[in-house]
Amino acid sequence: MGGSNLEVFKFGMYIMFPIAVMYYFGTNLDQRFSVQGFWPDANATHKIPHEREEILSELERMKQRRLEKKFKREEDS
Repeated sequence: MGGSNLEVFKFGMYIMFPIAVMYYFGTNLDQRFSVQGFWPDANATHKIPHEREEILSELERMKQRRLEKKFKREEDS
């Protein structure tokens, strides 16, 4: 059929093709497959309160917002 050189070549291709694909898709992932502006910057995200005063003020703000929505629903209905 083909001979030993063909078998060595086929074996080399069977081994090297998956390694080459993994190398191609595994290097420079941040540059090759990144979408600019996909993740928001730190200034545009929510900041989690850590201090007691910050937590209490955040709870008060959430309560006021919830009450405003409730009053608006009651006015509409």
